[in-house]
Amino acid sequence: MAKQEKEKYQSPHLKRFYYPLDRAVEKPFNWKQMTRLLLYVKPYAKTLLPGAMLAMLITTLVRLAVPILIGQLVIDVAIKDENVTLLTYLIIIISVMYVLSYLGNHFRIKWVNILGQKVIHDLRRQLFSHVQRLSHNFFDKRSAGSILVRILNDVNSLQELFTNGIINLLMDIVMLVGIIVILFTLSPQLALAVLIILPLMFYISTKLRRNIRRSWQNVRIQKSRLNSHLNESMQGIRITQSFSQESENTEYFDGVNTDNFETERLAMKKSAYFGPFVEMSNAIGTVILISFGAHLILNNTIEIGDFVSFAFYLGMFWEPISRLGQIYNQLLVAMASSERIFEFLDEQPNVEEKANAREFTDMKGHIEFDHVEFSYDDDRVALHEISLEMKVGQTVALVGHTGSGKSTIANLISRFYDPTKGTVKIDGNDLRDMKLDSLRNNISVVLQDTFIFSGSIIENIRFGRPTATDEEVKEAAKVVGAHDFILRLADGYETEVEERGNILSAGERQLLSFARALLANPRILILDEATASIDTETEVKIQKALKKLLHGRTAIMIAHRLSTIREADNIIVLEHGRILEQGNHDELMKHRGEYYGLVKSQFEMLEEL
Repeated sequence: MAKQEKEKYQSPHLKRFYYPLDRAVEKPFNWKQMTRLLLYVKPYAKTLLPGAMLAMLITTLVRLAVPILIGQLVIDVAIKDENVTLLTYLIIIISVMYVLSYLGNHFRIKWVNILGQKVIHDLRRQLFSHVQRLSHNFFDKRSAGSILVRILNDVNSLQELFTNGIINLLMDIVMLVGIIVILFTLSPQLALAVLIILPLMFYISTKLRRNIRRSWQNVRIQKSRLNSHLNESMQGIRITQSFSQESENTEYFDGVNTDNFETERLAMKKSAYFGPFVEMSNAIGTVILISFGAHLILNNTIEIGDFVSFAFYLGMFWEPISRLGQIYNQLLVAMASSERIFEFLDEQPNVEEKANAREFTDMKGHIEFDHVEFSYDDDRVALHEISLEMKVGQTVALVGHTGSGKSTIANLISRFYDPTKGTVKIDGNDLRDMKLDSLRNNISVVLQDTFIFSGSIIENIRFGRPTATDEEVKEAAKVVGAHDFILRLADGYETEVEERGNILSAGERQLLSFARALLANPRILILDEATASIDTETEVKIQKALKKLLHGRTAIMIAHRLSTIREADNIIVLEHGRILEQGNHDELMKHRGEYYGLVKSQFEMLEEL
């Protein structure tokens, strides 16, 4: 690589794609982990696996039997004695055996491919289901791209092992053992001479093992970084184009792409060492066979037919040896990928559900924080000894500057995190004693940056309650003022929206999120800057809809736009994780404290505009 290329490749800017939790780890080959991986075959051990193994055995036995028939019967008996009848029978028998071998191969390939696809399907499903259950803390430390790589690429890299590797490994081991036994039966002297190269080959392959495995670990990591950058680039394409940073972004991509290219090239280069070495071993073995075998024939030590059979078996011997090298590479790739997959599967949620956790049967929505302290990490305390109460049906507004702890309080209510100290209770129940699903089924969250899924409008609203009828969906949309704009779309409620709802305006997406929250019929509603992306006209509609949406529910409103919270029953003003003051709008304005200052500053800004 040229000096300039190397400098780009090693650009310090690329450090933003290097995640501390995503690195190669030096470990010995873990047979326990490989056993764990093979356990995914267990559900099919009584169906697909026996048929595949039977087909494999038929193919292997035919291949082992044919050289004996050719050498000892066709050459040493039928041809030597000029017995045409026997020769004809032998040709028919060998032909039938090859047909059996073909059928065995056909069904072996068919069944192992079905087996492999089912195993990959099960593994990816388990991994996805597990990741969905992990705490927010897990996603805070990892990029979306690196998680996608493990669910897609790392699982895909196991496909070759499960579709071909396992059965081929068994077949090649049976073949090798059978060939070695037959070779020593035919001529121990010639077998020893020919196989003398094996110890050297095993020594070299053992030396390569650690290096090759580390290389494939690095390949998986670089693919993760490449996908992370691609995901980030696609999500931020509008920002990139707005600031005319296409060239800079391309330079970043060139560095990550070159990194990926170099690591994969190096891994494949190291893996490719084994094939030529096997070919060289084959050549040496053939030279020994011809020279020493000719000597034994001339000394009447072995028959010509045995020599021919020996030549057949020797040619067959190096084939499984070569395939074992490929399977070994598959094992190394699978080990690198399985380490990363099992790292996720072994990850436990920071927010754990107790074995004897109870369900909310009839949640009212009374929320209490009892001396709650929370830290995202050791260096940053987000909440300091917070004690507060949110009564049933009350609308509580959380106000404060960025980083004051407003969203943290909302996250603790939904139990996305557990408090470092203190207790969060709903209806007098410590949330750590309750089942997560029963808690979150009673809570709806509307965020500033609402997420719209690919699919129809009606499907997106129904995401709040999948069992809702079409009429219930439409009624929810009418209540929040979304019905009219939906009807103006090309296909109304059946209009297909792209990922993140790009065909909709920010206000329209927010209205859909309100309809989704209303349809879920929660006891607790959290609005996290929910009206920040909405224009003034739409906000007027939302304010009317909110009265119906909030009726009878405990609501937590987080807002910088203070005009949206004037009607709140209780306004809590936060600063650096502490409560400065609380009360309704009139009380706080009379107090002339921090809230009064915030309102006054916003009013002055509007006056200037």
